[in-house]
Amino acid sequence: MARTGRRPGRQDTREAILSAARSAFAENGFDGASIRQIAGAAGVDPALVHHYFGTKDQLFVAAMDFPLDPAKILPQVAAGGIDGMGERLVRMFLTIWDGPAGAAGVALVRSAVRSDLAARLLREFLTTQVLRRALDHLDVDPSEVPTRGNLIGSQLIGLAMMRYVIKLEPLASAAPEAVVAAVGPNIQRYLDQPLKLF
Repeated sequence: MARTGRRPGRQDTREAILSAARSAFAENGFDGASIRQIAGAAGVDPALVHHYFGTKDQLFVAAMDFPLDPAKILPQVAAGGIDGMGERLVRMFLTIWDGPAGAAGVALVRSAVRSDLAARLLREFLTTQVLRRALDHLDVDPSEVPTRGNLIGSQLIGLAMMRYVIKLEPLASAAPEAVVAAVGPNIQRYLDQPLKLF
């Protein structure tokens, strides 16, 4: 008689959970996916998902295969309040993408262009792990947070595409502070100016 319960081997179990998580997050979004649902699809107990990955946020970051957890770096960006946040956000973005994590970022963007599943995962990652964390604690109208987040995301993903994927000059080799000075004010406008869109 076959035994039920844990899958054999730690790596097999982790990969089964990550695969189920990617599918669940892509199909249902971060908010709609549950640990119980992911565990069921992976054929494991929900406690095992928590054992390997901790919280749902940590599982999502692991499923995205991104080497940095936004929950650990975005508080620095938001700490100074809304004034100057556009420049801080761009500076942090460039620091990450110019560092060792940049290769993972390029892979995510390239995958999102080629695959609908990857695009949905990246969209959820940006919305729930990056933009929501950056904007939720600011003094902005909650009904405007999605639109402001979309506009900020369009700037940052556009910057990533041009600087790191397509490598369009002179942007690709521009000094980080020059990019901060050029792009930061746009981000700041999306943060604190009245919206005249939609």
